[in-house]
Amino acid sequence: MILKRVLLILLLLAISKFSHTPHLAVTDPSSWDNSSVWDHHATLWSILHPGSEFYTSYSYGFNLEFILRKIAHLSFFGMLGLLFYWNLKEQKYRYVKAGLCVAAFAFLDEVHQAFIIGRDGRIVDVAIDSLGAAILLFVLYKVKKTATNV
Repeated sequence: MILKRVLLILLLLAISKFSHTPHLAVTDPSSWDNSSVWDHHATLWSILHPGSEFYTSYSYGFNLEFILRKIAHLSFFGMLGLLFYWNLKEQKYRYVKAGLCVAAFAFLDEVHQAFIIGRDGRIVDVAIDSLGAAILLFVLYKVKKTATNV
């Protein structure tokens, strides 16, 4: 069905758009359309080399903005996991494949963020994104299993 594919593409584009927005603040909707600025000094090596900021913990505090960002990560990537699942053929390991698709996109998304001034990419966000997908895929699995046992 084409609607499933369109929804998947739209969500991928929406996530990419937010990742491309510098100084994005969930609590400030006026920041959601900030013009993007590339960090022309960043390289893939400067982002991913051992000891880089990509592998460190967050540098900002635990506040409402932080909590809302993590909820957004969990929910958006959870929905993405469902959309990947629904777009994959009925086959063995469909849940795992959907989860791997989300993890791959989450990794690329965080690397992309590291190239944007006013944003940072973190491996811990890849884990949070993947967790969001895993939770919703697990719920889907349980619901489907319960429905077939009734």
